Amino acid sequence: MKKLSIISSSLIILITFLSVISGPGCANIIPPEGGPRDSLPPLLVKASPPDSSRNFKDRHITLTFDEFVVLDDYLKNLIVSPIQQTPLDVEQKLRTIVIKFKDSLEANTTYTLNFGNAIKDNNEGNIARNLTYIFSTGSAFDSLTLSGKVLLAESGKTDSTLIVMLHRSSEDSALIKEKPRYVTRLDSAGNFTFHNLPSDTFYLYALQMQGSYNYLSPEKQLFAFADTPVIIQTKTEPITLYAYGEKPSAPRGIPQIAVRQKAGASDKRLKLQTNLTAGLLDLLSNLTITFEQPLRALDSLLIHLSTDTTYTPVSNYQILTDSTRKQLTVQHTWKENTRYNLILEKDFAEDTLGRKLLKSDTISFNTKKLSDYGSLKIRFRNVDLSTNPVVLFIQNDNVVKSIPLHSSEINEAVFIPGDYGLKILADRNKNGKWDPGEFFGKHIQPEIVRRVTSRPSIAVKANWDNEFDITL
Repeated sequence: MKKLSIISSSLIILITFLSVISGPGCANIIPPEGGPRDSLPPLLVKASPPDSSRNFKDRHITLTFDEFVVLDDYLKNLIVSPIQQTPLDVEQKLRTIVIKFKDSLEANTTYTLNFGNAIKDNNEGNIARNLTYIFSTGSAFDSLTLSGKVLLAESGKTDSTLIVMLHRSSEDSALIKEKPRYVTRLDSAGNFTFHNLPSDTFYLYALQMQGSYNYLSPEKQLFAFADTPVIIQTKTEPITLYAYGEKPSAPRGIPQIAVRQKAGASDKRLKLQTNLTAGLLDLLSNLTITFEQPLRALDSLLIHLSTDTTYTPVSNYQILTDSTRKQLTVQHTWKENTRYNLILEKDFAEDTLGRKLLKSDTISFNTKKLSDYGSLKIRFRNVDLSTNPVVLFIQNDNVVKSIPLHSSEINEAVFIPGDYGLKILADRNKNGKWDPGEFFGKHIQPEIVRRVTSRPSIAVKANWDNEFDITL
């Protein structure tokens, strides 16, 4: 038995030794479990032809890494400058990536290949971010740069999903018919830089990509353009572009509180909602009633506004409907801390489904107290009134109030308490709201909204005289 045990042990050792020295062969190599997680991106260990080659004449490039790699959506990630008319053929196998050119390369031209987030390691998905390969078909490299920033005109924010493009043609139609000459990405702060540019004149644009470089739909995409051609030279000043998109035509929703409905009659009764909050109406707002379906008929003489529990009639009010006939507005100069009653007679309205009230109904509510509000005074320094400035009050990224500036001060006796961000709109056409640009044929830039950086926000307190000094 002892001899058999020695033989068995020797066989186990021999098999283990042969497994180690036999190399990968057909066996699967399983990495040991445990230990620290691999957090390093793939490392480029060899490029053929070498990176930064001059007088480049090859038709393909081979990149070799220190570990197995995978390609992730390279058609979206890989940016080739100058742009190729035909996409490159890119193949990946084990530790290598092979890039093949289908178009002829231009003479005396510097090319760059930026892979973005396309190259990852096979195990952990670590990204070799913005790996760049460069070569020249001539004896020298183009070395000029162009940098700048892209801001969203309506908000002053950035959007890193935009790309920036350089076209050689001055024709507007080139955006539709031609691919750009050079393309680069924005970083998270909205900055861009073109490297290895030649001395030339270009037309600069920014665009939200939707499938290809030569598809432009300004009504659906964020878009920006420079007013004048960009001349690339030894020292080219940074350029700021202001991107815009089509302004939504539909108004933002408002909190809705349903008017009570008679039990069991939900399918037959006219369905409507109001903008009351806990039975209270903001002194600065109109009373609005929103219907589930458009109205087919409306008789405003069957709507009555009264006050107090005595139902004293109110005479100076207006009843208006919007263009969709789904919203009714009651306009009135409301008194503070007062009870109002809106009486809707049974046949006051009928919607397109033929629904009416089953019987007359009354919407009773109270207005807020003046002590629920604060007064607001803002004194602005260095304000340029020639730009027709409008102060925008922001909450949750929405403009909740706008006040045109006709002097260096704002004085509001009644203002809703809360925390507000502040921005300034340069209201070019004096219509009190932001307007997008219009490029084709007109080259009209969007109106610009800038943040108030010296005091990004203010806190307005209820029952308080709120005063602020702000330098623009």
